[in-house]
Amino acid sequence: MRHGSGGWSTDPNAMQQWQPRYVNGYRYGSIDRRQNEGDPWLSMIGALTAVILLTVWWLIRHPVFTTLVASTAWLYAQYGPAAVAAHHTILTVLLAGWFLLHRSSFHTLVTHRLYTRWRAWWIYRRRWQPAMVLSGLAAVFEQAEYTPKIRRIHCDPHADHLLVVMLSGQAVEDYERSTDALAHTFGALWCRIRFDRPGRIWLDFAHHDPLTPVIPALPVPATPDLRALPLGRREDGAPWLLTLTGSHVLVAGATNAGKGSVVWSLLRAVAPLIADGSVQAWVIDPKGGMEMAPGWPLYTRFACQNHTAMADLLEDAETLLRERANRLRGITRQHTPTPDDPLILVVVDEIAALTAYLPDRDLRRRIASSLGVLLSQGRAVGVHVVAAVQDPRKDTLPMRDLFPTRIALRLVEAEQV
Repeated sequence: MRHGSGGWSTDPNAMQQWQPRYVNGYRYGSIDRRQNEGDPWLSMIGALTAVILLTVWWLIRHPVFTTLVASTAWLYAQYGPAAVAAHHTILTVLLAGWFLLHRSSFHTLVTHRLYTRWRAWWIYRRRWQPAMVLSGLAAVFEQAEYTPKIRRIHCDPHADHLLVVMLSGQAVEDYERSTDALAHTFGALWCRIRFDRPGRIWLDFAHHDPLTPVIPALPVPATPDLRALPLGRREDGAPWLLTLTGSHVLVAGATNAGKGSVVWSLLRAVAPLIADGSVQAWVIDPKGGMEMAPGWPLYTRFACQNHTAMADLLEDAETLLRERANRLRGITRQHTPTPDDPLILVVVDEIAALTAYLPDRDLRRRIASSLGVLLSQGRAVGVHVVAAVQDPRKDTLPMRDLFPTRIALRLVEAEQV
């Protein structure tokens, strides 16, 4: 459409000069360059300039390769092929020595980067555009196709992590609905979404499960850090660390889901502090001691058969809480454990047996009252509750929301999740 002296006119030849151009999924308006067909030099100069700029950009992005090629060319021009062979032999010997003497740094700086670049191109960038279209994450607007962009790819021995820029109008939920399709498309065991910042998300693709083999017990730390207690291994191979300071912990899971492993790993992690008196374990096992009795020597107090003794233990912890709160008022907002003033770790193996299944109404009321005080006021004064439960619904555990840290293992109903 062209504006002339007489107004707007529709000239088909003029309209065909405007053609849509697509670059990386985005549409740009551009003029058909048919008027330059008579001067091919302009096209050649433009193409040559683009090739030079792309080459320079690629060389800057890969300084090691650039340095290797430049040094090889200079040695060949100055001293001939013998110097090039000697140069490469020396480099090979140095790399082999580096690999043998310090494999961790070699894998971090060499092997890992090569592995990441290979997987980034072969697995993801090569298949990205059709994967986005077929999974419904691409979009078409005004006859132009738009696809999300990969900004960064990071690979570790267990998973690949892609930083993706979402399209306008997309939400995290759009990608969560396509995680199964994306996992199958890229040959991963599973795909999960992590929010990075507005407009950007991380896609995590697991290609190896480090939890398949039995994990041996972790080394007991010489000086445990209550802000990062090692309990096990995560799905990405990194240590699973639990923060106990300023928190209560609820472990929920069906029978044989592994609740005992979490509780025992926690007690094992704080064992050096129990040994020096900085932590005291007050343990309740409503199952008659079948679960917690093997650790009896670690405990300061242990109640396993008498429900009255269990209620007394919780009430004594409540009394200690109030005395400590009066003593620390105006001095500190967070208790620091010492052998003279230890952290009290109240462990309840099956808490629902005390809050829902206990037939004695008076005992159940006493226990519920003490647990409510401990869970709502105990964190600041160093009285922490660690509880395990099979059914975490509020019908069986009314004070569930007072546990800041909730660990869900295998559960049998969606309502429990």
